[in-house]
Amino acid sequence: MEFTEAYKQTGPCCFSPNSRYIAVSVDYRLVIRDTLSFKVVQLFSCLDKISYIEWANDSEYILCGLYKRPMIQAWSLAQPEWTCKIDEGPAGVAYARWSPDSRHILTTSDFQLRLTVWSLLNTACVHVQGPKHGSKGVSFTKDGKFAAICTRCDCKDYVNLLSCHTWEIMGAFAVDTLDLADIEWSPDDSAIVIWDSPLEYKVLIYSPDGRCLSKYQAYESGLGVKSVSWSPCGQYLAVGSFDQMLRVLNHLTWKTFAEFMHLSTVRGPCCAAVFKEVDEPLHLNMSELCMSDEFLQGNSDVSEGHFRVMYEVTEVPISLSFQKPPADKPNPKQGIGLMSWSKDSRYIYTRNDSMPTALWIWDMHHLELAAILVQKDPIRAAAWDPTCTRLVLCTGSSHLYMWTPSGAYCVSNPLPQFNITDLKWNSDGSCLLLKDKELFCCAAVPLMPESSEYSSDD
Repeated sequence: MEFTEAYKQTGPCCFSPNSRYIAVSVDYRLVIRDTLSFKVVQLFSCLDKISYIEWANDSEYILCGLYKRPMIQAWSLAQPEWTCKIDEGPAGVAYARWSPDSRHILTTSDFQLRLTVWSLLNTACVHVQGPKHGSKGVSFTKDGKFAAICTRCDCKDYVNLLSCHTWEIMGAFAVDTLDLADIEWSPDDSAIVIWDSPLEYKVLIYSPDGRCLSKYQAYESGLGVKSVSWSPCGQYLAVGSFDQMLRVLNHLTWKTFAEFMHLSTVRGPCCAAVFKEVDEPLHLNMSELCMSDEFLQGNSDVSEGHFRVMYEVTEVPISLSFQKPPADKPNPKQGIGLMSWSKDSRYIYTRNDSMPTALWIWDMHHLELAAILVQKDPIRAAAWDPTCTRLVLCTGSSHLYMWTPSGAYCVSNPLPQFNITDLKWNSDGSCLLLKDKELFCCAAVPLMPESSEYSSDD
C-alpha cells in the first residue's frame, strides 16, 4: 500500500460518489482535492465552521451544514460562482440531506417541527409537518423515485410516501410502534422495514401500500433492537439486539433462519480462525551501526526497542475482554452496535459493544462463525471493500488491519504520529481515506487477486 502525506482537517471528510474528488472541511473552508493528484481543485469559504458535508449523487454539488449558525450552504463544482444558502430562521436546521436526483435538499428543523424540500431548479419548497427524527426516519428507494418519511402526530407514528418527482404525498399509513426508531427500504424496493426504540423489541415489515407483511419480536422483557441492516442482495435482514445476539430473517417468510451468539469465551468445536493482534520484537544486529545522538532522540523506537504488529493465529478456547456496563446509567455499551454486510452478501461483521476489541465475521453460506479478529484496542471503525470481499478496520493506533477469506494481516502507517480513528473507501475500492484527530491521508489499495493468499507476515 502507498500512503499520501498528511493534510489538515477539522471535521468531516469524504470521497465524491464518482471517486474523483475528496471534500475536506478545514474550519470554515471547504477544500476539494483531486483523488489522483491531490491538488486543490476548488476552495469554498462558508459563513461558519463546517459541521457536516454531503455530496450529491451526481458529484456536481456538495452541501455544508453549518449547524452552529444554523444554516446550509451548497456549492457547485462545475460553476464555482454559483451559491446557495438555506436559512430556516427561528426554526433552525438540525440536519440536511440530498434527494436522489441531486437537485433537491431536504432539511429538518430543530425540535422536528417540519421537514422542508428545497428545489435548486426553481427555488420552490415543500413542507412535511412533524418529522419523527432529525437525521433518521427518511429513506429513499434505490431507483430514486420515492421517499418514505416518518412523522408523528397525536402520539402515533406514521409513514408518508412522497414522489421524488413532484414531492406530493402519494400515501400515508400508521405503523404499530410505540416510538419508531428508524426506517429502511429493501434493496429491491419491495418492502420497508421499521423498528421500534430499544424499550420495545419490535421489527415490522410493510409493503409500500401500507400492508403489514410481518411483525417480529424476539423477546419481550429487556432492551430490544440496537441495529438493523439489509443484505445487498435483499434476501436477508440482519437484526442486532441488546441481548448480544445477531438474528437473520429471510425475505420469503420473514422468519429467522440464523441466530448468532457473542460469548466472551469461545469454545470448540469451532471452525473459525481466531486472529489476535500481538507485538513481535524485532531482533536487529546494530553492533556495527553508528547513530548520532540527534537520531536517537528523534526516534524513540530505537531506544525503546523495535517491534512490529502482526496477527497470531490462536486456538480455541479463547477468552475475550468483556466490559460489564453499569446498571445505573442509560444507553449501556452492550449489544450489537456495529455490523455491515460484504458486497456479495456472504459475510457480515459484528461488534458486541461490551466486547469492543473483538470483531466477529459470520459466514451466511455455512451459517457459522468464519473468523474473530481480537485487537489490543477498541475497534473504532470497520468497512468492507465495495468491490470485493475485503474488510478493513482501525482501532485508533497507527496500523490498519485487513481481513479476507484467505487470512488477516496488519499494515503499518508510515506517517509519524498519525493514529487512524476513522476510515472510508472510495466507490471503486482503489483508495482509503484515513483520519487522525486533526489530519487525514489517503492510501492506495492494490486490487485483490482472485486467489489471494495473505498471511499475517505481509
